[in-house]
Amino acid sequence: MSGLRDSAPLLDAYLSYFERSRTPFTIPGHKQKTTRLDEGLGAVVDSDTPLYGGLDEIKLTNQTLKKAEALAATLWGADYARFSTGGSTHANQAIIFALGKPGDKVAVSRTAHRSVLSALVLAGLEPIWMTPEIDEKTGVPTGIPVSELNAALTENPIAVLLTEPGYLGTISDLPALISAAHKQKVPVILDAAWGGHFGFHPQLPQHAFQLGADALITSTHKALPGYSASALLLARTEFLSAERLEQSFETTHTTSPAGAPLASIDGVRALLQTRGEELIGELLSNLHRFKEMVQAEFALPVFLYESDFPNGRFDASKIVLRVQQLGASGVDIEEDLQAGGIRVEMADRDTIVFLGTIADSAADFDHLADVLIPILKKRQEQRRESATALSWSVIPQRGISMRDAYFAKTEMVEAKMAIGRISADLIAPYPPGVAVVAPGEILTEQIVSGLSTSRKAGVRIAYATDSTLEKYRVVLN
Repeated sequence: MSGLRDSAPLLDAYLSYFERSRTPFTIPGHKQKTTRLDEGLGAVVDSDTPLYGGLDEIKLTNQTLKKAEALAATLWGADYARFSTGGSTHANQAIIFALGKPGDKVAVSRTAHRSVLSALVLAGLEPIWMTPEIDEKTGVPTGIPVSELNAALTENPIAVLLTEPGYLGTISDLPALISAAHKQKVPVILDAAWGGHFGFHPQLPQHAFQLGADALITSTHKALPGYSASALLLARTEFLSAERLEQSFETTHTTSPAGAPLASIDGVRALLQTRGEELIGELLSNLHRFKEMVQAEFALPVFLYESDFPNGRFDASKIVLRVQQLGASGVDIEEDLQAGGIRVEMADRDTIVFLGTIADSAADFDHLADVLIPILKKRQEQRRESATALSWSVIPQRGISMRDAYFAKTEMVEAKMAIGRISADLIAPYPPGVAVVAPGEILTEQIVSGLSTSRKAGVRIAYATDSTLEKYRVVLN
């Protein structure tokens, strides 16, 4: 048995299932023997086993999941922990459902993921939007200023929802924000989908509970080596109800959770607990070397660095390439990289985001540098000024509530006729999935022209009813 398996009850249960002989007459219908029907389909499903009748008995006799969740709560210093097979999307929805009743207000970072906005609609909560500060030099959102939160607190929200770190690795002044909210006994919830590795190495920012926050949502499949759509919801219960959290989690989660994502969350927890600092240290060393190799080829700084931001407010493991410094198009570079077998996390005109994790080796980063450097040199032109991406720069104009817009009668209108109308869609460049316009907000010239420009530049525009953006779905007058 491996060291991880010894200390990870769900991981052990998953592996043990396939080590024992059994003849199941339960779901899943593939019975782990679909290869006899079709080799390709079997290759996909025959390593699958559920929680019920897989990682535990159907009656959950062994309470294997609860044991694993308790270990996670202890590691992060939480009172409550649940494992999700629906990603941070589900975890966000679960905690938002647990906050209050329809009509209550919550203070929300405008950089929030689509899942947060969707959950607000479903729960009937009203957002008080908080706009991030933008760094003039880089055009990057640096976080929610305390002044924005203080203004929001005057409207008596029942909770504060922050997205930390942001998609580009920046972090708000969280101690100040948490302190301001707690003075009014308002809980602070962090959607840290991209920050699951925080708190496990001294060169990385601290995690939510080390900073005094009340809840942490994080993906174990983004910055950590977990199964796709695996996530953690962790909470302290001074200002949050454990009973409401449990009710909301179960209401919004599947009743047939797959075993592999659950086992992977447990395994990732054990990996962080036993080797986290060592492995993250190796990653940071590899990243530093990679950035030095690339930077040595260019006079201007081509990455975002910790020194670009206040101390402790940037994820040192983030790789954000500022292609505008080279006068190049991030979308064009992405195409060249794909032709060379390299896939990136995100690319727009001015920025490319590469995701490096503890699963990457030094050789992986050397290969990336070997492919990337010639492409950058080939594409290099005249430097242009940083431009703040549309997702970070729009100031929302509310027409009606998101919930009213979501359920309203609607019509499709030509793009030029949509300006001034109320959007019925949430529309966002993806990634990062941050809304440019939400249901109930007014479609402005900036939004319509900006989305069109982004799409023409090769950026994927998600969630719009008409993906071509020739027409917009708006609330019927």
